[in-house]
Amino acid sequence: MKSKRISIFGYGVTTKPLAKHIKNAVFYDDKCSEPYGGVYGSFVRPAKEFNPANSDLEITSPGIPPSNPLIKSAKNLISEYDYFENTMPLKIWISGTNGKTTTTQMMQHLLEDKRSLAGGNIGTPLSELDQNAAIWVLESSSFTMHYTNSAKPNIYVLLPISPDHLTWHGSMAEYVADKLKPLARMKSTDTAIIPTAYADTKTEAKLITYKDEDDLASHFEIDTSKLKFKGAFLVDALLAMAVDKLLFQRVDYKKMNSFELDPHRQEELRDSKQRLWVNDTKATNINATLAALKRYEDSYIHLILGGDDKGVDLHELFEYLKSCNLSIYNIGSNKERLSNLAQEYGVKYYLCKNLADAVQKIDKNLLEDEVALLSPAAASLDEFSSYAQRGNEFKEAVTLL
Repeated sequence: MKSKRISIFGYGVTTKPLAKHIKNAVFYDDKCSEPYGGVYGSFVRPAKEFNPANSDLEITSPGIPPSNPLIKSAKNLISEYDYFENTMPLKIWISGTNGKTTTTQMMQHLLEDKRSLAGGNIGTPLSELDQNAAIWVLESSSFTMHYTNSAKPNIYVLLPISPDHLTWHGSMAEYVADKLKPLARMKSTDTAIIPTAYADTKTEAKLITYKDEDDLASHFEIDTSKLKFKGAFLVDALLAMAVDKLLFQRVDYKKMNSFELDPHRQEELRDSKQRLWVNDTKATNINATLAALKRYEDSYIHLILGGDDKGVDLHELFEYLKSCNLSIYNIGSNKERLSNLAQEYGVKYYLCKNLADAVQKIDKNLLEDEVALLSPAAASLDEFSSYAQRGNEFKEAVTLL
């Protein structure tokens, strides 16, 4: 039997390890100008050299947009998830707009004693996960699910959906459709925990729907007063615990409370005057910023906003801001747009040169019982190498006050 000719689109972190599993793999990459030898005996060629007539199967890096010529010319396109569809581990997929990483980490923390491994968008490609593990806990992006057409999870956990990556997907409707796509392939033996807003989605899976943390706590009989997590993190923790209870009938408060959050998401620090500053640089969309605002709504907030907003409609954000007790400090490539909206909605604002300038301005205004919050509702790549760099520079500026 003739072996399949497999083409791999993109030569990056997600796709490179596929060469371990695919003999004589051929990668096509936009950054490649001349052919060269790749890892594990593979070959790397310029994207323009791809010929669908010479390929039986194409596996794409999830970040490549549908508009890319490689995607448009592919005839047999699948995702990394599809390629590993028939592996043995029980598969849990976690998706949604905000909280995917934290929920995945929390779930892995609870399930590690049951031989689980975490991967997917969280950092470890499926091609590097041990197929002899009992469970794969996979953070699953909308990009991956857009290209996944046959694989399905045994358990699907969906966090709330709000506008994000709209340029990549084309519209909010398409973005939501990709998030809901796995449900159509799930069977009656599978379980999906999803927001009530999507309860009418067609699926054979057992559906458990929730409106908020109270719904989750009530359905799974979890006492939230015994958990240290608050705000958005409480939903993440409850979803992780819900899966642990579904699989193993456990509610382990001690184990859950031993989980330590990553930096850059509602990370609190104090300056030399013991005033509270919050690094929420990972809030790269409106919903994440709203979650942070709700957490600190009992205090006056000095909010740093701005960056690359990816063209989303910001009126929803300002409809909320106009009723908040706060001032905003606008930075980044959309700071003029933010300032115009602040004027339109009657929100007090400061137009800042950059992040350091915003910190300096807040330093002059921040009172002891108030909160300074970096929660930009925008991506960071307009002025920083990553959201982490933005958060680190924020923290450094605060320590120098």
